[in-house]
Amino acid sequence: MPAVMQRLVHRMFRSLTQRNYRRYFIGHTSSVVGTWMQRIGQDWLVLELSDSAVALGISLLCQFLPVLLLGVWGGVIVDRVDTRRLLIATQTAQAVLAAVLAVVTLTDAVTLPVVYALALGLGVVTVFDSPARQSFVAELVDTDDIVNAQSLNSTINNLGRLAGPALAGLLIVLTGVGVTFVINAVSFVAVLISLVGMDVAALRPRVLTVRGPGQGREGLRYVWRDPVLRATVLLVAVISVFGQNFRVVFPILATDVFHGDANTYGWLTAALGVGAVAGALASAASTVVTPSRMLWTAGGFAVSNAAVAVTPNLPLALAAVALLGVVNIQVNTLTRTILQLRSDPGMQGRVMAIHGMVFLGGTPIGGPLAGVLCELWGARTAMALAAGVCLLGTVAVWPVLHRRSVATGSPDEGLVGSSEEEVRGVARADDEKGERT
Repeated sequence: MPAVMQRLVHRMFRSLTQRNYRRYFIGHTSSVVGTWMQRIGQDWLVLELSDSAVALGISLLCQFLPVLLLGVWGGVIVDRVDTRRLLIATQTAQAVLAAVLAVVTLTDAVTLPVVYALALGLGVVTVFDSPARQSFVAELVDTDDIVNAQSLNSTINNLGRLAGPALAGLLIVLTGVGVTFVINAVSFVAVLISLVGMDVAALRPRVLTVRGPGQGREGLRYVWRDPVLRATVLLVAVISVFGQNFRVVFPILATDVFHGDANTYGWLTAALGVGAVAGALASAASTVVTPSRMLWTAGGFAVSNAAVAVTPNLPLALAAVALLGVVNIQVNTLTRTILQLRSDPGMQGRVMAIHGMVFLGGTPIGGPLAGVLCELWGARTAMALAAGVCLLGTVAVWPVLHRRSVATGSPDEGLVGSSEEEVRGVARADDEKGERT
């Protein structure tokens, strides 16, 4: 292998040289395929029971409404407790919920209210699981490798998005939807083994927040006072609510626009995963994160939604969806990394919980809205609206974020995956310069 290629590969996968992260990476890789199989299976089950895009939006509302309502308090708990132990509890709970859904489906006892109730239970678990997983990265790797580790996590998730939907679509056609839930329940064993078997002494220590009044409100004020944190969270909210309703729009795109079945839906979701894997690997090779780069990527996300909306046939739609996957994962990785690097260690759980509130919690708003749009005017209209609103959101936060990127010097400077103190030093100097301009 040429020396240049060796250096590139090492830079992409450097976090895997750290033993705890490597164990977590392997366990999570096994689990995430099952998670995506269940997502496709649950969506298809709701459509089988209801034949309604609105019902599909309601199921997503049940799953993500707890994150929207309780997310910041989930972050407070993450800042107070041992993250690894909390993850063991949340992953176990998710396995149990998947097993229950498998049993009621395979025994023909499943109804829409049962699916809604189990989705709601999963949402409550996610309130704690999501910020814990995002914050845990900082305990697994050195500060220099946080950007790389976040990108590799995105690669795992999107390899699952690639393999899981394709397998789920095939299994649904051949055996029925219940098998997807069985596989997901079993898949949690791998991540639990990785968490239990970690070298606890090698985890990067963090100071736990002492219990006190008003810590949830303190997290909200902390994000609101920081211009970069505030603008980034607002951008995430717009993209989440209007631009990432793929689980509602893609089934309708598959059946009504391209006249397909569960397999077609699986291929659309897999195409999104192909693009996302490519985008995540590109992010993993990067060592620099800037607000300006995030803005350009968000603009690309809007354009890609528009491309999907106008594609005349399935092959072109798959290509456009793959491009959408590239920019989707990059904007998600960039926003998440900027929030994590910008935050003080004692606030990271709450900041990442607020990110989860708008990233996952936007679905209860966007999911039903996308379902209504699909019912009234079709999936193409829903994608076109996503493109327009996301472009407007990017333009709205551009003055704040671009000013702070330029204030540090060149567009390639700003938030760098170097050291914690350097990152925060740049951030604070950035604010002072921004206030004077």
